Amino acid sequence: MWLSRSPFRLSCFFPVLIFLAPHTATAVEVFPVESRVMPRERYLDAVIEAEHQATISAQTSGRIEKIHFDVDDYVAKGSVLIEFRARDQQSAFNAAQANYKQAEAEHKRIKDVYAQKLVARAVLDRAEAQFKAAKARLEQAQESLEHTVVRAPYSGIVVKRHIEVGENASVGQKLMTGLSLETLRAQVAIPQDMILAVRQVKKAALILPTGGRVQADSIRISASADPDSHTFDARIYLPKGDHGLYPGMFAKLAFVLGETNKLMVPKQAVVNRSEVSGVYVVDKEGKIHFRQVRVGRQLGEEVEILAGLIAGEQIARDPSQATVDLKASLEAH
Repeated sequence: MWLSRSPFRLSCFFPVLIFLAPHTATAVEVFPVESRVMPRERYLDAVIEAEHQATISAQTSGRIEKIHFDVDDYVAKGSVLIEFRARDQQSAFNAAQANYKQAEAEHKRIKDVYAQKLVARAVLDRAEAQFKAAKARLEQAQESLEHTVVRAPYSGIVVKRHIEVGENASVGQKLMTGLSLETLRAQVAIPQDMILAVRQVKKAALILPTGGRVQADSIRISASADPDSHTFDARIYLPKGDHGLYPGMFAKLAFVLGETNKLMVPKQAVVNRSEVSGVYVVDKEGKIHFRQVRVGRQLGEEVEILAGLIAGEQIARDPSQATVDLKASLEAH
């Protein structure tokens, strides 16, 4: 008997219906809800790795004068990492250049004289040999001089420095170790229940921190599963470019397992009020109704609707205008 005298308790067991007065049609812009065939995806956690790690060694000997980068510094491709004192190499280059010019002039002179048949062929051959030797010495001296400036072979991060300013480096001595940021890959463990679909489709995309996607260049999967975790180790290779990723970062990978039908609507059509998401549905008579929906993942400028709508319904593209129209129609009644 006490239940019949407690309307508050009754409201906990029976739904409360609120009837609104009918309102007039609206001219708000609508968007048809359509069911589209979309990739059926599954998301896994991954770790970004550097595909290449290299240690730069000295190609010439000399004293280290400048070190422009240190550990954890980002280095763009072609940036100067280390400078040697180049006094000896510059002197050798100047001398080789002078000898080359002299040998070139002598070779030209002997060639002209030989054309007049005033010297023997052996004299011309000796002049050509001296000219070629001088050219080789010049190229060697130029290469040695260029090696006094060490440049980054690719964009990356310095992970270790093996030398200090003022030290004398010899040919082959380690200078710096770095990770490449141009070629990255993602390491992921694929559960056994999805390995067959992943092998068949071979499509995956990495979700960037900005929300964008990078399609995988290739996927390499281990031939057997780990006996403890029962997962397959896989490496997802990304295309070259600056994607704002660094080795050691966590990331999400979306693996395509097949196809499915999804309801997609523009993300600006969805209204978020506290913990409730909803859209403004416009019926065939042009009347506006606010309806709660359950949203899924955002794909570009669209949002997946998991529940609350059916294909063929129309929703307001501009929720703000729909709110104004709904309020005006309710006040009119």
